Amino acid sequence: MPLRPGRISLSDTLLAAARNVQAVQAGRSLSDSLAATDALLRASTQAVSFHAMRRLGMATALREALVPRKPANPLLDALLKVALALLDTAVTAADPAAAGRPGREVPVYTPHTVVDQAVRAAGSHKKLKPFKGLVNGVLRRYLRERPVILAQALQSPEARYNHPCWWVDRLQQAYPSQWQALLAAADRPGPMALRVNARRAQVEQVLDAFRAAGVRAESPLPGAIVLAEARPVQALPGFEQGWWSVQDLSAQQAGWLLPVADGMRVLDACAAPGGKTAHLLEQADIRLTALDSDPGRLARVEENLQRLGLMHDGVELKCADAAELDAWWDGERFDAILADVPCTASGVVRRHPDIRWLRREADVTRTAALQRRIVDALWTTLKPGGHLLYATCSIFPEEGELQAQAFAGRHADAVRLPAPGQILPLAPSAGAVQAAAGDAAGVAADQSGRATGDGFFYALFAKNG
Repeated sequence: MPLRPGRISLSDTLLAAARNVQAVQAGRSLSDSLAATDALLRASTQAVSFHAMRRLGMATALREALVPRKPANPLLDALLKVALALLDTAVTAADPAAAGRPGREVPVYTPHTVVDQAVRAAGSHKKLKPFKGLVNGVLRRYLRERPVILAQALQSPEARYNHPCWWVDRLQQAYPSQWQALLAAADRPGPMALRVNARRAQVEQVLDAFRAAGVRAESPLPGAIVLAEARPVQALPGFEQGWWSVQDLSAQQAGWLLPVADGMRVLDACAAPGGKTAHLLEQADIRLTALDSDPGRLARVEENLQRLGLMHDGVELKCADAAELDAWWDGERFDAILADVPCTASGVVRRHPDIRWLRREADVTRTAALQRRIVDALWTTLKPGGHLLYATCSIFPEEGELQAQAFAGRHADAVRLPAPGQILPLAPSAGAVQAAAGDAAGVAADQSGRATGDGFFYALFAKNG
């Protein structure tokens, strides 16, 4: 039955979050699952679901210690994990001696409230009602015996790091002095960053409008604004007017790195959802082809460009596989190409915490092969003297530096130009602004020294004419 305003309780949120955790464990993305959540519950459910995803390794180990035999009902299993994730945070927050207390973005309730509402959640569901006593007993036992149970759970690497073991191993190999900081950073939500549409507004104009609306924000980089607290986009001044787009600071670099000028023919391959497409159109009066293999996501590109006032006769949207040239290329070469190719998205885990649990180690090899196929095909469509910017939102070297080196080795006419290379989502206190010896990566820090960008990789190539 649909919820009505005034009838929402924490038990409703816990049950909805459990459905989302169940969906992720079945292989469905959290974004898709949340989209199907009752609109009145969505905001609270997102907060709890994101927290559960960030603590799923620990929550799973705690459930296994308390209930060694996995419940046959997957929703019951998910509800226990959601409650244990919240309960562990509640106990930590209440401990005066605890270090690293939860930040404002983490949902914190008293232990009694978590137990009571989890039992209510079980009682409100026909198939979970018989397990109300089990839920109550498991959660209360955890509170009574927490030190012993926690010590048992921490024997699992997934519980200690809240990432799959293969993920941890890859980061240890790639970043021997920074892997722990990277894992910790993935459990801290990233800030909400905006890119100002220079064709419709100026940074100070937007900041003034935000201040008038009581929205705290600052501009750490040219053309960029970072909010002190995330807000619904429709509630921010200038959204409907197309003054700005939501875009992470690291992602904003793409529009600056690819050289474009008036009159150029430009390709944005793998364009959805269109943030980088819009940035290129804001830079110069170009003829641009936005390409994506997903028609639904390509529709989002058009919606974004329309809102920003950037759709015109020189913009063409095409739905096709970028590597299948016969399906979309007309034979006229491009002056510049942005190849923001598919990847594991390991660099944006702090914004999409379900990714770590959805990916498998074999995906790294699979996406690397797909990337090679795409960039090799795109290279043939580039004019001599033109530029190709290779980009991924990944921190795995197989999708970044190793891929760029292999590309240069396959193409004798490719000249690699200066670009950021690997960007890591680390605060300067977690590592040097330039990576330590053996760690070929930089840190996504803004001018004030704070790191706010996601994990990204950029390599820029010119085609020797």
